[in-house]
Amino acid sequence: MSRRLTLIAVLSIQIIRSRAIEILINVILLAFLAITALSLAFTKDLFASVMLTGIYSLLSAAFFVLMDAVDVAFTEAAVGAGISTILMVTTLTITGRYENRKLYHPVIALSVVIVTGVMLIIGTMDMPAFGSDTAPAQVHVGPYYITHSGEDIDIPNIVTSVLASYRGFDTFGEIVVVFTAVIGVLALLEFSRKENEVVNTPAPMFQHKILRIVSKILIPPIMLFAMYVQFHGEYGPGGGFQAGVIFASSIILYAMLFGIEQTRKAVSMPVVKILSALGVLIYGSVGIVSMLNGGNYLNYSVLAESDITGQHVGIIIIELGVGITVATAMILIFLTFARRIGKSNPNSGTKEGTA
Repeated sequence: MSRRLTLIAVLSIQIIRSRAIEILINVILLAFLAITALSLAFTKDLFASVMLTGIYSLLSAAFFVLMDAVDVAFTEAAVGAGISTILMVTTLTITGRYENRKLYHPVIALSVVIVTGVMLIIGTMDMPAFGSDTAPAQVHVGPYYITHSGEDIDIPNIVTSVLASYRGFDTFGEIVVVFTAVIGVLALLEFSRKENEVVNTPAPMFQHKILRIVSKILIPPIMLFAMYVQFHGEYGPGGGFQAGVIFASSIILYAMLFGIEQTRKAVSMPVVKILSALGVLIYGSVGIVSMLNGGNYLNYSVLAESDITGQHVGIIIIELGVGITVATAMILIFLTFARRIGKSNPNSGTKEGTA
């Protein structure tokens, strides 16, 4: 009896200790998030703002890991702290590091922000309590996804089943948005560019031989890991979004160390542009094939003899389309922005007020 009580006491202490550590980590992360947000609000240095934004995304990714949302953490770290930071730094290189001197008093803008913030705070008062088991998110479609995902789709990763199958229309819309962003960037920067503006300048880091050698060693494993994330998304954290960003990061790393023009020679830009549209086409075509087989649009169950096999086939194909579009979109946006460095503003980033 005494031995059982001792065991219960030890287990209780371990549970309390682990819970205390978890709370302590959450408090520390929340404090870092608040400090980062306040620093963002008061800094005038745009480069510091970009770095702080990346730190905020990385801290948010850590929060998502603590909440067992590893897929979301994966995306936040890859997109928020990775590609987005690189794109914003590239943009700063074109526009300049510091904000222009204010020529007006933004009273109206500040008033709009304050009113909007107050309205949002008032709106949160009608929301259910955090973690409430009666919240719409807990009693609507969520329980169905959790209880029927294994029976309907038979893959371990419920997040993938939700994004790729249950919410296939939403994901298709997100891919179209990514592709539209590429079209917008190319329309603004690439299509209007004159060929005589192209200047072969040395890569910014061409003299760093160690970095160049190490990058050549790292780039192939990065691409291989992207393939793993792409085709292992059904069984673990990952999928087309994450794989596309990781694959694009390897190309961007090459561009940073070997130069934009060298990268454009190694990566065929016309092919990349075609692939960005092909990914969307692959996704949309799966829905059309579903309809031709007698099902609804994006109903993968009719793609094979059994519903489960059809779901697997459909998810693999549309995830491939997602990965292709995301990877090529990131590459196109980065190379297009980076190629404008030094053309729009030769003095960018060298002194205050040049933006």
